[in-house]
Order: sequence, then structure tokens, then C-alpha cells
Amino acid sequence: MPSRRDVLRLGAGALTAGVAGCSEAPTGQEDTATTDGTATATATTTQSGDESVYTEVYRESIDSVVLVRADSGQGTGWVFDDSVVVTNEHVVGPADEADVRFSNGRWREGTVLGTDANSDLAAIQVANRPEDATPLSLADEEPVVGQEVVAIGNPFALSGSATAGVVSGTDRAIPAPTGYRIPDAVQTDAAVNPGNSGGPLMSLDSEVVAVINSGGGDNIGFGISAALTERVVPSLVENGDYQHAYVGLSFTAVTPTVAAANGLDEARGLLVRSVDPNGPSAGVLQGSDDTAFVDGQQARVGGDVVLSVAGTAVQTFEDLLSLLALRTSPGDVVTVEFLRDGERRTAEVELGVRSQN
Repeated sequence: MPSRRDVLRLGAGALTAGVAGCSEAPTGQEDTATTDGTATATATTTQSGDESVYTEVYRESIDSVVLVRADSGQGTGWVFDDSVVVTNEHVVGPADEADVRFSNGRWREGTVLGTDANSDLAAIQVANRPEDATPLSLADEEPVVGQEVVAIGNPFALSGSATAGVVSGTDRAIPAPTGYRIPDAVQTDAAVNPGNSGGPLMSLDSEVVAVINSGGGDNIGFGISAALTERVVPSLVENGDYQHAYVGLSFTAVTPTVAAANGLDEARGLLVRSVDPNGPSAGVLQGSDDTAFVDGQQARVGGDVVLSVAGTAVQTFEDLLSLLALRTSPGDVVTVEFLRDGERRTAEVELGVRSQN
């Protein structure tokens, strides 16, 4: 398996190999500051004052965007509050300290306050930040497909670069370093490359829509949503970690083929494939233990079909992940509505804590 440093040499590939965060500084390009100490940028302006809206976003945000360097490589970060910088967990790795460089070219030593591999987020405490490096605001509203955005970061150690695009999708579930999925992710066609990870994906109102996480190929990149970031980062600062709710089930979507194999009237909900024997749903819900063929297609049969959790219908795996991540916590008791042998039932499940590996 290639190391994170190998990602730089491999370039953008499949999503599972496309983590955009850790890159080595290319020889001769370790510092790309201008002679007056300010970072170079791809955003352009004209002397006549005909600036693009992207330039306005860049100018309002760049002082708060930083380069983060740790033992495992380097990426991007941004100022979250008076003394905290946010980046990706895979950028800092197991390090306790990281060096942070602001757009004026000045370095600061940072202490890693906490990391969460399940959301790929990390918080770094930085003392004596420059006065112009003010905190960036997280977007309050969920982005919409087609919304214009700007990615600001340090791809391939090219400091202060900006690329523009649109939100290509929302509520995506993307791979986390732990092997789980990060829910509620934002997809964009703004160019994202090694070194961008941890940087902000900005709205045209200069708010952080997502924390850039990965690039999966041509014109496709992903970021951790502002909503999930807002839940996780304060806990990293206060406690050093974040506990995700865990239901202890694996699923397959109920397609028309699965519905026919299980004698269901319609294709809806999620079929339980397996139940963690040590998880919170053990003894409450049942998994699938057999398969059947319908019109030449193999389908799982015999498991419970989950229709709703905590009163919210779940049609896709992404629906369930986002619900658990954004609206529940470990220890919460949720009502699960499901079908068993064609009969509608409900059960109470006390959510557990998802492991970090």
C-alpha cells in the first residue's frame, strides 16, 4: 500500500488512493513566498479594478489559510477561532506538534489538540497568530448543487492557490482513514490535488462550506461538511477526541430485486446484512443469512428491513449515516422501525460508540 507521501508521486487517481492532503514540498519549491513575504496565488486581478467574485473571496480568506507541516507530510489548514487551526487528521497523523505557516510567510509552532480519524478532522492550537488571520465562518446552510465555490490551499506546496468550481453533489459518504465512511460530505468539481487537504472550500459569501478531504480524479473532489465540522472540532479542542454514534449494523439497499426476493410490496428502506454481536443492536435486529436468485440476479434475503430511525425515513445508507452523525450521540436511545417477515415492528436501540480503527 503506498504511503501518504507516495500519493504525491502517483497524482490524482481513484478515490480510495486520492487523499489530497499530504504532499512533500517539491525540491526548490519548499517556500513559494514573494520577496515581500506574502504567498503567491493563482487568483488574478486587473489594475482597472475588474475583479472576479473569486478574487474577492480569495482576498477575504487568504490571510486565514495556512500551510500545515507535520512528520507525515504537509497540507492546508484554516483559522477556526482565536487560537485553533483546523486541518485533516491524515495531514497531521500521529504527531503531537505541527508547524504552521501563515500567508505573510511567518511560521508558528502548533500543538495538536485532538484528531478524529472517523471524520478526518484535526485541531491544532497556534499561539500568537497574526492579527489579520481572523477566524473563518462555517456556513449555516447546506450547500446546493450548482452553487459556486472556491478551494484555497497549497497543492503540491504551491502556497496560496485558488481554484473555482461548483458544488457537484451533497450528502455523499466518502472513505475515512479508519475504513468507515464520512457522511454528509460535499462533492465539488473545483480542482483538488495533494496538498489541498484540510483547506477550506469557500462559498461566494466567504464562508467555509466544507473542509477539503480528497480528490478522486478529473473534476471530482470531496470535503467534510460544515455541519459535521461544527460538531466535531469543538470536542477535539475540549476533549482531544470525538465520539461518533454507532448502531452496529451493516446494510444493503432494498432494490427492486431485493424487494422481490424478500416478498416486499415496494423497494424501500435498508436490508440488514449483519449485526455486530457486541454492538448495540445485537439481540434486537436480525441480519440476512441467505441469498436467492431473482431473474438471474442474486439478492440477500431474510434480514430485517429498516424503514426509519428516530422518526426519520431512511432510503439510502447515506441517509442513515447523516442522521447518526448530525442528530445523535452515543448513549441516545432511538426508535427503529423495521419490517420482519412482512410485519412492521419497532424497537429501541441505545447507540454505542464507533471505534477509531
